[in-house]
This record gives sequence, C-alpha cells and structure tokens, in this order.
Amino acid sequence: MTDSHATRITPADGYAVTIVSRSEPVTDWAVRYFGAWWSASRVDAADVPGPVVVADVDPDVVTSLTDRVTSGQHTEAVYANDRMLCAADTDGTVEAVQPDAGLAYRWEPSQRRLTIAGTDTTAVATAAARLGREVLRGQLLGDGWQILHASAVTDPDGRAVLTLGDKGAGKTTVGFLLARAGWHLLANDRVFVRVEDGAVRVLPWPAAAAIGFGLLDAMGLYDVVRDRLLAGEQMHPTQHQRVTDALLANDREPLWKPSGKELKPQFFPDQLDTWLGMKLATEGRAGALLFPRITPGAAPVLSDDRRGVQEGDFFSATTEDRYPDVFRLLPVGGPSQRLADSLAALPHQSLILGHDTASNTALLKEVTASLL
Repeated sequence: MTDSHATRITPADGYAVTIVSRSEPVTDWAVRYFGAWWSASRVDAADVPGPVVVADVDPDVVTSLTDRVTSGQHTEAVYANDRMLCAADTDGTVEAVQPDAGLAYRWEPSQRRLTIAGTDTTAVATAAARLGREVLRGQLLGDGWQILHASAVTDPDGRAVLTLGDKGAGKTTVGFLLARAGWHLLANDRVFVRVEDGAVRVLPWPAAAAIGFGLLDAMGLYDVVRDRLLAGEQMHPTQHQRVTDALLANDREPLWKPSGKELKPQFFPDQLDTWLGMKLATEGRAGALLFPRITPGAAPVLSDDRRGVQEGDFFSATTEDRYPDVFRLLPVGGPSQRLADSLAALPHQSLILGHDTASNTALLKEVTASLL
C-alpha cells in the first residue's frame, strides 16, 4: 500500500486493526480518536498484518457501490443515526451505503479487509474510526470480553468504580463528577469487561463524549468550552450546529430535538483532558459498583434500593441500538455467568443524587472511599 498512511490501533495485547488511507488526515484522526484510551501509532503502510480498514475519499467508488447495492436485493438499517442500505453475498461479503452521508462500504471476511469510500474527508475519517472500533469489538468479544453499559473511573492503584443504571439514571454524571474530583476517567458510557485471574479487568470504549448544557455549566466548564470555540477550536463533528450556535451565543438553556432527545456538546476523547481537565485511564480492575438515581430537588443520600447488575446492562449483537452488526463482525452470545457472578460479588451501593454538583460530589467521594 505505497503512497498511503497507516495507523495501528491496539486496545490490549493480542488485538489490533490498522487504518490505511491515501489521506493523512484520516489516519491522524484515528491517532487522536483512540490514542487517549487505546494505543494508536503510525506504522508503515507497506507492512500491514491482520485486519485492515482502507478508507479514502473516492466518489467513483461511492457511486459504483451505491449502484450495486440499490439495484439488487438489500436490507435497510439505521447505523450511527444514518440510514444504511446493506447487501450480503453468500461468501460473507457485505456491501453497504449511506446515501445521506455519502459513504460506501465493502467488507471481505476472507481477507479481513473493510473498504470505506466517501465524498468528504471528515466523514471518511469518522467512519474509519467507528468501523475500526467495530472490527476490534469483534476480536474482543470473540475472546470472551463483554460490553457493559456503564461509566467508569479509576484510582491511582487502578481500582475501577463502575456506575450502572437505567437510561437517565446518572451514569455519565457520576463518571464526570468523580473525574473532576481527581479520579481518572476510564469511560463515560460503555466499557469492555472480562474475568482475569479472579478479578474483572476493564478496558475503555473510545467514543465522543456528550455532556449536557446543565451539567457542563454546573461543573464550571461552560465558559471554558465557549472560550475555546471563540478562539477557533473545533469540537467533534457529530455535534449539532444548534449546539455550536448556542455556545457561541452564550445561551445555556438545554436544547431538544422534536423527538424529545437532548442535543448536547460533543467532545473528542482528548478534549476531556485538554479542555475539561479530566485525566484519562487506559484500563482498570473493577473494585466497586454504584447504582445512582437522579431526582430533581433531592438532597444526595444513600439508598437501600437493591438494584444489581442486570442482563440489560450488557450490550450484544442483538441489543445494540446504535451500531447494529450489519457487517457481521460480532459473535452471537450474552454475558457469561462467571462474569455476572464476579460483578455481583463486588461491593456496591445505590444512591440518590440531586442537581447540586458540590453536594453530589461530596457524597460520591464519601461512598467510593468506603467501598474501596
């Protein structure tokens, strides 16, 4: 692959994927996107072993794949919030297109090669990072890892506190508040977990981080972000333009889609550190579990709620709502009983949080100190 650039992504020993492109911004994007949590290094594109994602701006390939997919039998899915049309061959090859995003894909399992073509460099770079992560997810799940819907922070000894709960319970809020209080942020939404040597090892899931206006302001970070934007710096491209406009206009009121979903500022992983002062961790060993519930107007307090780890706290190929397995990269299966038992055996605490950041943080520091 001469005249190309390459970045190899390695979440842990024994797992890797290489992103290759004729456009250096695509491979540089991968370094930025993954390097804060996983190992991401530039390598020689002429020597690329193992799975590879080849991603380039190539409108002709987009047109060709779009014609092939749409002219034959295909299925439709929503992938990363965009409509995707997919066609699979009997040999396992999958071709797909996202017409609204100007992206086209071809996965060849026999060669472990995923080709991505697009009409815009940023869109191609975003897709390459997203699908590179999916290839790695397939490797990790195939080796016994599972994905837990949780935020996670670690202490200096690598002990991790995992925060679980239903949608809106406060998982992300707890992770960010503890990170602002001196813990290292391991993940804000998902983690990889596996039992090793009698403990639960935890790896991050690199992703853009969404922080609502209310929490951003309560943590004293709204003006920090606004000043960066006014200075000409950019946030993650998935951020809605209404959010950017509101930040520039110093409008702190939450924004909503017609569907009722909140529009939030979106941060690259490295911006959590460089902009928001949250140090990041690359792995940990689970030491305790928290189960929060945010109740507006409530004073932070411990709860005797007996919620534990549930089957719905795990992501699988059948329950994934954001990145369905259209390329058939993931093994089928749920969490192992051994993993579920190991998590259930950890010290844990339920708690009620309000909207006062200082009070919430004080209780979280007290609880984590008692659990560990």
